[in-house]
Amino acid sequence: MLSRQADPWTVCPAVVREVQLETPGVMTYSIELTDAGMRDAYAAKPGQFNMLYLPGVGEAAISLSRLAVAGQPLTHTVRSVGNVTRELAAGGVGYPIGVRGPFGTCWPVDKAVGKELILVAGGIGLAPLRPVIHEVMEHRDRFERVILLMGARTPADLLYKNEYDLWRSHDIDVQTTVDRAGREWTGHVGVVTLMLDRVGIADPKRTVMFSCGPEVMMTYAIASVRRRGVPRGHLWLSLERNMNCAIGHCGHCQFGPHFICKDGPVLRYDQVNDLMRVDSL
Repeated sequence: MLSRQADPWTVCPAVVREVQLETPGVMTYSIELTDAGMRDAYAAKPGQFNMLYLPGVGEAAISLSRLAVAGQPLTHTVRSVGNVTRELAAGGVGYPIGVRGPFGTCWPVDKAVGKELILVAGGIGLAPLRPVIHEVMEHRDRFERVILLMGARTPADLLYKNEYDLWRSHDIDVQTTVDRAGREWTGHVGVVTLMLDRVGIADPKRTVMFSCGPEVMMTYAIASVRRRGVPRGHLWLSLERNMNCAIGHCGHCQFGPHFICKDGPVLRYDQVNDLMRVDSL
């Protein structure tokens, strides 16, 4: 069962407890629900999101970027791109906000148990996948090979750089690439899907891919693994649309027959293949 509020319109009062700068324009917020009962009752799965409400400004749908633990602050990594997110950045520590959620579908981590798991992230798309990484680390023996491929525009735009060694210590193959870099960069240069093309897939039927990032990146990632025989039903994407109500009522996030806020944001690729038109295999 997914975690949902009994009343989706309930706004839980909260306060920003900590702000950490990740990359230029991107910050990670530690947000504490101020009501102890709500704080202890809150539960969410990797891939779900909250609506962060700023009175007098508006709401924004933001995925959780760390596993939610009952009684502990919620973690969201946010890029400042609109009125709500810019105001949140300006508010800083102590800023009072409201939280609705959690909403949406989650990454089906259980479907990857006993299989090879490939995580493909572009830019801020690493944030919704980070809780999957944490869950893998907690239960590393349940998975076979785990590969994380992530791309960014520049080295300065790579998220969570201080965590890569920790992830690698849990036998996660962490690979990074950037679109452009200076002489000091010694890693890969190019789009993340070029790295994916080089990943060996020994048994396509026992390979699962989760991907989040720009839609064009996910399109090429799907094409890469589909050419090598990974079934459509083993591919999951986190799609982004303009989510205003979080319950499929307003229609702003409709994608074909799907409402991304309610039926997504995580969708199995064979549910949206006809809409994305990547392959006909």
